[in-house]
Amino acid sequence: MGEYSSITLGIMTLTVLVPDDEGMTVLAEVPRVLPVRYQWGEPVPPEAAKAEVLIPGKHPPGEQLWRTLPNLKLIQLLSAGAEDWVGKVPDGVLLSTCRGAHGGSSAEWVVAALLSMYRKLDVFAAAQREGRWERQTADTLHGKRVLVIGAGDLGQHLRRRLEPFDARCTMVGMTAREGVHGVRELPGLLELHDVVVLMVPLTSRTRGMADAEFLGRMRDGAVLVNVSRGAVVDTDALVAELTTGRLRAALDVTDPEPPPAGHPLWTVPGLLLTPHVGGAVRGVRGRSYAVAAAEIARYAGGELPDNLVHGEY
Repeated sequence: MGEYSSITLGIMTLTVLVPDDEGMTVLAEVPRVLPVRYQWGEPVPPEAAKAEVLIPGKHPPGEQLWRTLPNLKLIQLLSAGAEDWVGKVPDGVLLSTCRGAHGGSSAEWVVAALLSMYRKLDVFAAAQREGRWERQTADTLHGKRVLVIGAGDLGQHLRRRLEPFDARCTMVGMTAREGVHGVRELPGLLELHDVVVLMVPLTSRTRGMADAEFLGRMRDGAVLVNVSRGAVVDTDALVAELTTGRLRAALDVTDPEPPPAGHPLWTVPGLLLTPHVGGAVRGVRGRSYAVAAAEIARYAGGELPDNLVHGEY
């Protein structure tokens, strides 16, 4: 499609740089949008001079790419997180995330992790490998009080999935509103819950949020779950709590990520660890492009994207 002019049938079209064929197919169906294929890491095609929107393939590029995109107005991410991009986007260029595409799969991972821990699936799997038929009484999600820190898309997905298990969810956001507690209430809430789930973006306010004081306020035997970003948790403080056996944890993200060889996270007791796969499920690329296409359609129609990133994110 790149051979056509950016004015088609007298209607102004928005040129969008797209990094793969799946995106080309989806964006071709959006009115007033002209998708142009490019290869991430290679020189952009001549049409880049007209491009107002970039869907990046990976992490923020260097200044050389920005110089080849003089008309750039919007960067549309395929990820829900934007911390790698904040402060690295040219002045005057908007940044929009793919919030809404990954909430269901990430919430599903949290439920899977909690069920695995409470129902001792790792213990039974080990017994199977050793040829032992060993019955044990396990715990249950039924009646558990779950504190969900992050009342946005991910948090709401999780609440909807936990409540059918008769778990009781308390939602926490940066500011209090109907049905949602403010983050300032956390000290009094932590000790009341069996599970604390972190589903927040990484910002200067959330970096190190789960520090020694935070963890110390959690009740004995509670489970910390992190499906946000590794740096939201003070790793040393968590390892100290896990080592004593007072707390347990399920981490899909770590700091550092991945943990280097010999790091305590590989062997500390009471930890379920997965390699940042909460959103890594079949069909996720298609869901990401569905959200991206909707955001770009709004922009092409003269509106601001719904998932626009403001300030430090």
